[in-house]
Amino acid sequence: MSYLDNILFAILLAVGFGYFFNNVKKLRRNINLGTNVDRTDNPKARWTNMAMIALGQSKMVKRPIAGILHIIVYVGFVVINIELLEIIIDGLFGTHRVFAFIGVTYDVLIASFEILAGLVLFAVFAFWTRRNVIKLKRFVSSDLKGWPKNDANYILYFEVVLMTLFLLMNATDLHLQNVPGGYSHFIQAGSFPISQFIAPLFDGVSNELVMLLSELFWWLHIVGILIFMNYLYYSKHLHILLAFPNTYFANLNPQGEFDNLASVTKEVKLMMDPNADPFAAAPVDENAVPSKFGASDVQDLNWVQLLNAYTCTECGRCTSSCPANITGKKLSPRKIMMDTRDRLEEVGRNIDANKGIFIPDNKTLLNDYITPEELWACTSCNACVEECPVNISPLSIILDMRRYLVMEQSAAPMPLNAMMTNIENNGAPWQYNQQDRLNWKNE
Repeated sequence: MSYLDNILFAILLAVGFGYFFNNVKKLRRNINLGTNVDRTDNPKARWTNMAMIALGQSKMVKRPIAGILHIIVYVGFVVINIELLEIIIDGLFGTHRVFAFIGVTYDVLIASFEILAGLVLFAVFAFWTRRNVIKLKRFVSSDLKGWPKNDANYILYFEVVLMTLFLLMNATDLHLQNVPGGYSHFIQAGSFPISQFIAPLFDGVSNELVMLLSELFWWLHIVGILIFMNYLYYSKHLHILLAFPNTYFANLNPQGEFDNLASVTKEVKLMMDPNADPFAAAPVDENAVPSKFGASDVQDLNWVQLLNAYTCTECGRCTSSCPANITGKKLSPRKIMMDTRDRLEEVGRNIDANKGIFIPDNKTLLNDYITPEELWACTSCNACVEECPVNISPLSIILDMRRYLVMEQSAAPMPLNAMMTNIENNGAPWQYNQQDRLNWKNE
């Protein structure tokens, strides 16, 4: 490889990783648009969550077919890309299989990479069949039309291309290793349990052409990896990176425990304290922006909820388990997460276009993306939270938006408004005077 190739490779790496880190900065900024919430408690439990759920895939295998196939793709893709380190060193310094000096260990590694590549191709074919031939119900719903469906297929095609290029690269390498007289830098290194069956395709082809194809496959493989890495930001496959922090920062409280607004809690304690002096409260800053009860837009959600939105894999396990959705209601927890992410991206583009400042666009997450009908269909049963393989909580977003409807707009459904009025006036959900509660005993 000439110095020109090395320089070109270095430029390619710089552009690829530079664009990637620029998108990471944008991602972090968008997530930090959310309100603050403390998720630093109980680090031991958080590390355990991350190890078991993100790394160990413990919730994926609850549905064994999809779970096992996902583990194959996950392990295969991560392990095979360990070879990326060797490719980078070879590309920068003009070496070839720089780690070959470790001998038998290197042979075992390359062999395991190839076996995993074959398994990944099998799993990807199975995933594609489930989505496009069998058409499982959770993959053909209305919230997956258009880009979400295409995105899922693009990812599968990407993986097929990258695994195929990896095997073709090894097959041409093996062919050139066995050329009589040999090429000086195509040393005998590696074990090729799958590409050894591809290598005979190059028999009878001129060595110069095979050499050219080998370099072409090598370049296409590394370019494909860089393109895929930068595609992650625009794809549901972002969960490859975010599943780990998402499971670490997940809510550790019991699933049925709702959070209370600090401002409301403070007011209630003040009312319940007979010794409190309501006029001794801290002075109010007249210039301060009043805090909002609940959430109407993405900036009102906390940063963990926004991280949840970016982490969503769009697998649909939440929606397929949602009793409201199963009974024909409009609610889809998956759509809640996808809408939140879409709105957050829209806000991010607004900030980019206005030099770091958000200019109100007369749109909100509530109504423009998510309707009250969807929110009120939720039974708050936590099925979506329990099913999510990466500990996402659509319910927390639903409850915050319902809180806004009730406390800011008094827009609860009529039966709920009647119930709350009864509680306020009668101390109970029923429309009976407190003195009449025991009348039933006389009947």
